Amino acid sequence: MDDELGQLLSKEERARAERLLSQGARERWVRCRGVLRALLGRYLQLDPRDLEFSLGEHGKPTLDTPGAGPLQFNLSHSGEIALYAVSDAGTVGIDVETARRRVDELGVAARVLGDAEAARLGDLDPETRIGEFLRAWVLHEAAIKCRGAGLGRPSEGSPAREQWTAELVVGPGAAAAVVAERRPSQLDLWEWSG
Repeated sequence: MDDELGQLLSKEERARAERLLSQGARERWVRCRGVLRALLGRYLQLDPRDLEFSLGEHGKPTLDTPGAGPLQFNLSHSGEIALYAVSDAGTVGIDVETARRRVDELGVAARVLGDAEAARLGDLDPETRIGEFLRAWVLHEAAIKCRGAGLGRPSEGSPAREQWTAELVVGPGAAAAVVAERRPSQLDLWEWSG
């Protein structure tokens, strides 16, 4: 954890990273959290090491830093992909999933996404079903994260009409979506590798 991004983490974040069993998982978590701090610090024009976070009722992180104003954020990572959403115009949720292991798409869909979505997925050939399940899952999770309602909860239907939703192209075998409380006046996308 001696890299530049690791130095941005708080004592509690470094301790949390050390509790992760896999070295790869630790390195990814440190990078994701370090990039989050660097991004938010840049937006707020504050030292990333001075940022303070708290968790909402269902675990959604929020900024508790004096002077942070209305800035909202969310992050998601899966495999080697990490996505961040930042907004000063309301809450935001983002989710990314990569097809890393086989799951029972129809069983999960029936339990979490609802019977109608499970039936729709059941009508698809198995290969198409995997991609469509990922798309439906990230839309569902991004909407729940935007509301701060807790991950993996059963669907309450589609995102509310007043929410803005966009699917993001993140490469083959993966799906991503962002949901915001209000339609953004600007959407910027960057790719970082390091």
